[in-house]
This record gives sequence, C-alpha cells and structure tokens, in this order.
Amino acid sequence: MSKIWLVTGAARGLGRSIVEAAVAAGERVVATARDPRRLERLQALRGGDLRIFALDVTNAEAAQAAVDFAIEAFGRLDVVVNNAGYGHVTPFEQTAEADFRLQIETNFYGVVNLTRAALPAMRRQRSGYIINISSLGGRLSTPGLAAYQAAKWAVGGFTEVLAKEVSGFGVKMVAVEPGGMRTGWVAAATDSAPPLLPEYEASVGAMIGAMKTSVGREIGDPAKIAKVIVDLTTRDALPAHLVLGKAALRLCGEAEAARQAEAAEWADISASTDFADLSHPDTRR
Repeated sequence: MSKIWLVTGAARGLGRSIVEAAVAAGERVVATARDPRRLERLQALRGGDLRIFALDVTNAEAAQAAVDFAIEAFGRLDVVVNNAGYGHVTPFEQTAEADFRLQIETNFYGVVNLTRAALPAMRRQRSGYIINISSLGGRLSTPGLAAYQAAKWAVGGFTEVLAKEVSGFGVKMVAVEPGGMRTGWVAAATDSAPPLLPEYEASVGAMIGAMKTSVGREIGDPAKIAKVIVDLTTRDALPAHLVLGKAALRLCGEAEAARQAEAAEWADISASTDFADLSHPDTRR
C-alpha cells in the first residue's frame, strides 16, 4: 500500500527531488511551499496522487493546517519530510537580528511546528516516519553560518531526543545530514553577503570565496539523496543521524576526531569538578 507523504520546501532543490522520487515510487504526496504557484508544474507528475499546499513553516497554525489537509485528502499521514530551509553566509556581528531570528525560525522551528502537528496522528496510527533534512553543517562550525548551523545543530539534537520518545509507539525519526549538493543553495547563501568588516575577511571572507568556487561543482546528487529518503521509509530501524556523501563522511570524521582530541587534552580539568564523595549518583543534565 502506498504511503502518504508531506514534504516541505518542495518548490526546488532537494525538496522537489524528494517529491519526484516519492511519486515515482508510487506514493501519494502533499507538496508544500510558501508560494504554491511554484509547485504547479509538479501537478503533471501524477494528477490526483499529488496535492499542493501553501505553507510557511514558521507559522504553527499553518503547519497544523497542512497536516489536516493531508489527512483529509488521503485519509492518513505516514511520512513527513521537514526539508524547508535556507542560510545566509554573514559574520554574526553583521547579521541583523531579524535575519538571524528568521533563519532559526525557518530551519529549526519549522521542523518543530510540523513535528508537533504530525505526531498526534502518527501516535494514533502507531506508525510513521519523520525525516528531518539537516546538514553536514549540523556537525561542523563554519565561519559565516552561525544562524544556519545553530539551527541545524538544534535539529540534530531535537531529532535524537524525540526518536527515543516516540519509538515505543512505532514512529521513526532521523536527521539526514547531506554534504554539498547541486541545488543552488551555495549561490543563494553567498550572494546575500554584505561588504565585510576588514576583521572578518580572513575567516568569513575566505569561506565565502571557497564556497563560491564550488558552485555547480558540488558532488552531492539530489536525485540520489532523494532515493535514499524514499528507501528510509521502507526500513524498520533508522539511525538518529545519517550523513550522506563521501566528502561529508570525511569532514564529519575529521570534526569528531578534533573534538575527541580536545576533550582528551582537557580531560583532567573536566574530571576535577565533581564532589570528592564518589557515592553521589550520576545525575544527567
């Protein structure tokens, strides 16, 4: 039996590829975007098996309306793909408060809003998949991406916690963490950069330069990633985090090794802050 999907940020990039892959696999899909006119060309994919819905993921009431629409249209909801998001490469000091807040609202609270809306129905069904499209940026720290990566780190932690909360009633969650993909994300993220203060040229400026050289040459194939997303919904067990891409695996490994080395260097200080009485229980925070 086909599954019912709801995909955010479906107008372009990875979101569009996910919709196309799901429909090709025989699934029924509600594709969402802030401007539904950008989704009209998707209608030709499968007629009545694909519906479009206008959704600003930062609006919790709209997120609930999108879930209600999917259930009314198809009778249930099996898969939510939280894909909507964007980033601006700008030094934190030069990032307007409104821009910083909106990146957090979109990239993190958009995930929270859709998850909150979908969970009651999935709990009643005792089944479902919530696939949160995070990023390798949820494992790294890249100069110029404070807002975007803060949100993606939050998505990873949120997903890992909730996966443990909901596993007892059949809902599965995963944070998918791709590396660079040919979706136009880098061009959009770097084109918004303001003239940098001189002090940030060596960090953020160098990063913008490096990112611009990768435009159109990213090795991540969104169509292949989309097929992986579809495959995840056929599996009985999912990892809390799934890194995608050879370069992403390498960079993630390097980042983890650096953290472990730093932790080892500071281990004596880390261990020096407990009460001397070791009979105290281990209280986790």
